[in-house]
Amino acid sequence: MKHFHDEWIQEWCDQNGWTDLFRERCNHYWAFPPGAVMPEPIPNKVLRLIKAEKGLSSDEQIWLTTAIVVSAIALISTYLFMSPMPIVLAFAFDAITVGQLEVEGI
Repeated sequence: MKHFHDEWIQEWCDQNGWTDLFRERCNHYWAFPPGAVMPEPIPNKVLRLIKAEKGLSSDEQIWLTTAIVVSAIALISTYLFMSPMPIVLAFAFDAITVGQLEVEGI
């Protein structure tokens, strides 16, 4: 799951003089600091600040919306079918979704 928009990181780089931003892998960004000849990872402190300021990415919003819809459908299905299985499956899906929302390494 993508926790940051590339534009958010590029905006920070432009404001702070970092150049040639690239994404090594999902949520791992590197750029050249001012006056440097080797790229460095964007500091975790900066990524935390960007996340706190900008909020949820579009991927995160889609997953949260899906989790809410799945839970609502499961609640109705549990009532109609008089079976706990739909709510159990929704709980498992929601647990995985919440786990994916956690930003690792930051």
